[in-house]
Amino acid sequence: MRGPAGRLALMAVPAAFFAVFFAYPVGAIVARGLRENGRWHLGRLPDVLGDPDIVGVLWFTLWQAAASTGLTLLLALPAAYVFARFDFPGKHLLRALVTVPFVMPTVVVGSAFLALLGRGGVLDGWWGVRLDTTVWAILLAHVFFNFAIVVRTVGGLWSQLDPRQEEAARVLGAGRLAAFRHVTLPALGPAVAAAALMVFLFTFTSFGVIQILGGPSYATLEVEIYRQTADFLDLPTAAVLSLVQLAAVAAVLALHAWTVRRQETALRLVAPETTARRPRTPGERALLGGVLTVVAVLLLSPLAVLVERSFATPGGHGPGFYRALQESDGTFAVPPLEAVGNSLAYAAVATVLAVVVGGLAAAAVTRRAGPLVRGFDALLMLPLGTSAVTVGFGFLIALDSPPLDLRSSWILVPLAQALVGVPFVVRTMLPVLRAVDDRLREAAAVLGASPLRAWREVDLPLVWRAVLVAAGFAFAVSLGEFGATVFIAGPDRPTLPVAVARLLGRAGETNYGQAMALSTILMAVCAAALLLLERVRKNQAGEF
Repeated sequence: MRGPAGRLALMAVPAAFFAVFFAYPVGAIVARGLRENGRWHLGRLPDVLGDPDIVGVLWFTLWQAAASTGLTLLLALPAAYVFARFDFPGKHLLRALVTVPFVMPTVVVGSAFLALLGRGGVLDGWWGVRLDTTVWAILLAHVFFNFAIVVRTVGGLWSQLDPRQEEAARVLGAGRLAAFRHVTLPALGPAVAAAALMVFLFTFTSFGVIQILGGPSYATLEVEIYRQTADFLDLPTAAVLSLVQLAAVAAVLALHAWTVRRQETALRLVAPETTARRPRTPGERALLGGVLTVVAVLLLSPLAVLVERSFATPGGHGPGFYRALQESDGTFAVPPLEAVGNSLAYAAVATVLAVVVGGLAAAAVTRRAGPLVRGFDALLMLPLGTSAVTVGFGFLIALDSPPLDLRSSWILVPLAQALVGVPFVVRTMLPVLRAVDDRLREAAAVLGASPLRAWREVDLPLVWRAVLVAAGFAFAVSLGEFGATVFIAGPDRPTLPVAVARLLGRAGETNYGQAMALSTILMAVCAAALLLLERVRKNQAGEF
């Protein structure tokens, strides 16, 4: 499987999966909007892009993404250093908790900040301050959601940089700041750039946070695509906006691929366990305390408020909202609690699909090759930035006739979730696969082992941890998928994020409390999955 033919064989299944369940639905919905009577009508592009309201949406999407990225880097880079260089009690637990917001659905993130910053929230109750429907709530929620990207991507590399290089610069007369600027920062540059581009990507395509916290005053491209599709049924405008978003995302991913390639080829790394130590100086202890304070205020307090609101019933604190989840009141065709079982079942199937497709894709791009393989690698990341609304609605439009008549099938939801999980599987497994020495396989072959036995006894013992971590991330991300699932999940089989969104969309204290209870359940499941990952995880530079 080392030659071009073997590489193409490995790429066949992932390429077919993406062609059928990504390119085809997205192409179908775009074609539905821009074709009429078999002819393309591209004159809609200047009309849409010249609309002052659309221009305002584009401008807000761009500047809020840039502001969110800058604020996330400002607050998360010190945390990346602390997690990389310091060893302190509860580090692995805190690392898992820091990652919880990232794998939670954005609708739950919005719910947490609504409970903290909105009407009747903690700030409103204590100081009479409300930040919902303001851009500050959006920016803070984006930092909350994307904090883990910087900590894991930059911190993962930072923990494997040899500190003796910076120490050598200081011995030669450089100050602490000069040594960092001339030795460490150039090595970290590609990782910082890659993290910044990923944060920009997720905030550029933000949907659930804007829907809940932004109110009618703010809309990103993703929100506007949803409005044009679901509220106005204006498919031509939605198609144009989808193409604009797809072009922007492709440009961001091209930059991301370039930074990752620089990082992979330019550095010599050491084992992360050799670089972490207890903080020694008052300054280091102050930095650790500051980072822990930021994590507690910005990341843990919204989660704590979410839990508290799930127990705050009209008659006092108690499990009343959790008991109400067992009853159907007309919002759902089934009791809301059934969404828990639905989500777990869907996520399990999606995880299997993502690990198989992503594992084959990672194996195909393990060895660096020409533009075809690099382009395939970038393609694997595309679902993370493509409009989930477009993908979900495209599923309904495209997969409605034989041999792919899946509109009434339960498999549609896991397929949409697997599309989001595959990039995380690839990014998790790729560095481990690249670290396996070819000479080990060659030695096994010389000793008479077949290729299958060599894979079983050489590769598998080295990569099984990465497979488990990849499966865990795919499972957690699948649990939180919302943008596409909201279109395709049936009323009798809602997922947890869909159930939360429906409950928040209805007035009444009971509906709000049940939304908080379901969000707390989802948060607990994600936290448990991430804690298990921390027990089997090995740090990999620049990856999740």
